[in-house]
Amino acid sequence: KVWAEDAGDWYCALTLSNVHTSTIWSIALSPGGVRMISGSADESLAIWRCYTVAEKNEFEDKDGGDGMESDGTWRCVGKLPSAHSGPVYSVDCAPSRAGHGRIVSCGGDDRINIYREVGGSPEAPLFTVDAYAMKAHDGDVNCVKWHPVDGKMIASVGDDGRVNIWKFTM
Repeated sequence: KVWAEDAGDWYCALTLSNVHTSTIWSIALSPGGVRMISGSADESLAIWRCYTVAEKNEFEDKDGGDGMESDGTWRCVGKLPSAHSGPVYSVDCAPSRAGHGRIVSCGGDDRINIYREVGGSPEAPLFTVDAYAMKAHDGDVNCVKWHPVDGKMIASVGDDGRVNIWKFTM
């Protein structure tokens, strides 16, 4: 669900569905807010794009939509169906200051993956695993986060009760 605020009151502005087949454990917004990544127990990552009102009206005209003006909308523009071999518990987007635009994910397969966009288009981006850590913890890896300033470090936590700090080099 996408929530919005109006004069101090919050309301559900949009429900996104029919992409994942199981529980969605995590979402992350890109620094510019145009892209969102969701991670699910179905072992996949979904790549979402936010469209402006004008873009939304343009593709609704093509798709036979009602053409009503409203807030922009989100559409799934890509999916990594086998991102992990177990549930995806956490995703995060690198900060814009990092300058590399990578995504990190972790899950029930005791693995951390870093993805790099390798082409495609804004409506159909293509990603590849750029780096990974197998046996990142002793058990599930529950959360990963990029360092908020430079994007050169990743912190992870797992079922083993440890916080691990990883250095990412390109």
